[in-house]
Amino acid sequence: MAPPSCLLRVGWLPAALCALALALALAPASDATSASLVGINYGRVGSNLPPPQAVLPLLEGLGIGRVRLYDADPAVLHAFAKTGVELFVGVPDQSLAGLADPGGADSWLRSNVMPFLPDTKIAALTVGNEVLTGNNSALTRALLPAMQSLHGALAKLGLDKQISVTTAHNLGVLGTSYPPSSGAFRRDLLPYICPILDYHARTGSPFLVNAYPYFAYSGDPKGIHLEYALLEAGYAGVPDPNSGLRYPNLLVAQVDAVYHAIAAANTAAARVVEVRISETGWPSSGDPGETAATPQNAARYNSNAMRLVAEGKGTPLKPTVAMRAYVFALFNENLKPGLASERNYGLFKPDGTPVYELSYKLPRDNSTFGGAGNSGWRFPGGGGGNVSGGYDNNGVNSGYYDISAASPDSAGPCRWSQAAVAGAMAVLVVAA
Repeated sequence: MAPPSCLLRVGWLPAALCALALALALAPASDATSASLVGINYGRVGSNLPPPQAVLPLLEGLGIGRVRLYDADPAVLHAFAKTGVELFVGVPDQSLAGLADPGGADSWLRSNVMPFLPDTKIAALTVGNEVLTGNNSALTRALLPAMQSLHGALAKLGLDKQISVTTAHNLGVLGTSYPPSSGAFRRDLLPYICPILDYHARTGSPFLVNAYPYFAYSGDPKGIHLEYALLEAGYAGVPDPNSGLRYPNLLVAQVDAVYHAIAAANTAAARVVEVRISETGWPSSGDPGETAATPQNAARYNSNAMRLVAEGKGTPLKPTVAMRAYVFALFNENLKPGLASERNYGLFKPDGTPVYELSYKLPRDNSTFGGAGNSGWRFPGGGGGNVSGGYDNNGVNSGYYDISAASPDSAGPCRWSQAAVAGAMAVLVVAA
């Protein structure tokens, strides 16, 4: 007989799913992800990319044990089975409408997640990508209901503590971002962001942002020092005139601008919601006008970003909260639309050779590989012809940082219900 808790939570779901949930709860912790703080985005918008099993030795060589995917391709999920690599699995934008219904969420989990557990370590589902800045009102309205439905379906299986549900935002959700202490969300997005903050506070899930100092520098190369954008350790930094904090690099300034925006919207959420970087990177090549997109700058930025995160450092505002970040991206992707830089964010070429050499090597405890990840694959020089694994938002990585003064679109506080505040405080107590 199944334990009472399983019967109560699952009820109408098939007994097989309940049994699987119980097996997951009793599974040994030996395959748990290490103290890895650095991850990488595995995008697959290309016609010449290698098959998924070829990715494993590259990750092992980098020492990276966390990977963010943009869909739930079965071949990719199977390739990561029994490796210990922790996955953030993407839920494509086109699925959001169907997932807003609890029945649709349960069906999606049964088809795209449950068959791969417990062998494949899925830590989170990221619902859509940069939806709120994508100018699609239907998707915007469906975003939170889809997140809530997926979380509810996981809770019925007893998996909500193992698999979180979140979404990744473009920094364009900010109406004001400079100085960081003036960070505030766009007023027109508050009706959507406030309930999302409520959701994060109650579920303990992270607030994800795609943060790109490259875009800030390329948009204002005379106003922003290159060393500040490249996260160079020797740079003197930029003071925030309001808080008195000094920002050594632009990435931590971007993160703190988001923290301030959350605090401006609701102080209870600010006490419990963690901001994580779901994408950050620097292109190694671009169009003639993209002069900052060079292999040298990309190597410096990504080396510095990996070092900064791996050392467990926080931001000036949150010095005790270690940053977590996913570097964008594993491969150059030849089918991405837009400027040439969009196709040149990869650490590797499709044949598996490095685009440039990183000056920093991650410590051994950042990786989860103990031999299981070595597939024995050798790049033959050709690709797998993969054109799936795409991004939403028209395939564009439009990370954003407004270096200008306050925008008239900046917003005031959210109005939370007493129940929402109580839920946030409950999460705080549990986290403590």
